[in-house]
Amino acid sequence: MLYDAGVFGLGVMGRSLALNFASRGWKIAACNRPEDGLAAAFRTEGEAEGLLVTEDLTQWLEALKKPRILFLMVTAGKAADAVIGELLPRLSPGDCLIDGGNSFWRDTQRRCGELEEKGILFLGCGVSGGESGARKGPSMMVGGSPEAWALAEPLLTSAAAVAEDGKPCCGYLGRGGAGHFVKMVHNGIEYGEMGLLCEAYGLLRSAGYPARRMAGVFEGWNQGRLRSYLTEITGKILRKTDADTGLPLVDVTLDEAGQKRTGCWTVQEALSMDVAVPTIAQAVFSRYISAARPARLAASRLLKGPRGPFAAGDTLEADLEEALFCGRLVTYAQGFALLAAASREMGWDLPLGEIALLWREGSILRSSLLEEMAAALETPLPAGLLGAETFAPVLASAQDGWRRTAALGAAWGVPLPCTLSALAYYDGFREERSTANLLQAQRDCFGAHTYRRVDKPGAFHTLWEEA
Repeated sequence: MLYDAGVFGLGVMGRSLALNFASRGWKIAACNRPEDGLAAAFRTEGEAEGLLVTEDLTQWLEALKKPRILFLMVTAGKAADAVIGELLPRLSPGDCLIDGGNSFWRDTQRRCGELEEKGILFLGCGVSGGESGARKGPSMMVGGSPEAWALAEPLLTSAAAVAEDGKPCCGYLGRGGAGHFVKMVHNGIEYGEMGLLCEAYGLLRSAGYPARRMAGVFEGWNQGRLRSYLTEITGKILRKTDADTGLPLVDVTLDEAGQKRTGCWTVQEALSMDVAVPTIAQAVFSRYISAARPARLAASRLLKGPRGPFAAGDTLEADLEEALFCGRLVTYAQGFALLAAASREMGWDLPLGEIALLWREGSILRSSLLEEMAAALETPLPAGLLGAETFAPVLASAQDGWRRTAALGAAWGVPLPCTLSALAYYDGFREERSTANLLQAQRDCFGAHTYRRVDKPGAFHTLWEEA
């Protein structure tokens, strides 16, 4: 029997996707290197679902229909290049490789060109949803060869999450690294949202809320306009009790954040494309600060802040809800501004509204706001997403609670870098005349960089330090 497609890499995500494909009626051959022991661990479960599970690369490739569809779920970077390099001499023109890992989009761009020269089709497929999403239906953001998409589209769309309107949350977004670029920005937005939620938790904790009471607050928010997967799991996390100590499990969890660098890449690419993403950047920097735990512990004994305990006012929860809602909108606005810039620079013509719709189900970012965002993004937005008719009035009406939250964090000494940067971004964007006129004068004063005037054209230089 020949199999419809192959999955290489049987870690958590690879196993889950292989079972997902099989559950949709596809005959799947799964393979992993023998030294990892992952194929052996998966064999009983996989074979029970009709999969071929092997550690033999030759057997795996010979078991597949031609042209072969090979879905790779391996670690990004050098490991992915090594696997592709090992497979390449064994492939035939027209075979299709799909990289489903969190690869850097420029690597995907390079691989597309290198493989196309050898007649091999290639797709970079961003997969969002974690283990559960991979098994039940993830959101998939695909880029690469159009011919590869034509071949692999039935397999990928069949396994994707399905929105309420029946549309699969899987789409082709353009050539080269387009799919992985969109997935990178998706993860950057995710960093920002998680940072905002953690800051709300930090304020509630400083106000003396125990974990179970905080859980109730997040659960209540999840019934309204803050409804999202991340809000939902935050409530669940805060309700979880540690079996060993009887304490809330979050209270015995070490406060050092990990990352896989997709948020860092988002910030780096934003800098290279001259796009401001300060809320995402602050979320990345907050993780760096958390990881500097020895220095933080030393600083906690040396650096003094406001004295507690702090008394929460009657509006704390309502103000936090407004701050979270506004911060979420700002984070998305930054992400979509970066996508728009990349679309122009790379010639991708990214469908921003459709991208929002891809995240409605399966994605870590799934939320009640995405359909409204998608509708707003279908038309030109001179002031960006924040200036859309749907959102501008809501931001204006919610800003009082947002500002009170920011002030409270400063007064209490609770770090709110994402909340504050989101508010500064909003204020910066609505400022008709910024302070950059002084900045340009400073640059011209010390470096003769010239400046422009508001009343006549041309570039000017002045000897600013004359008596």
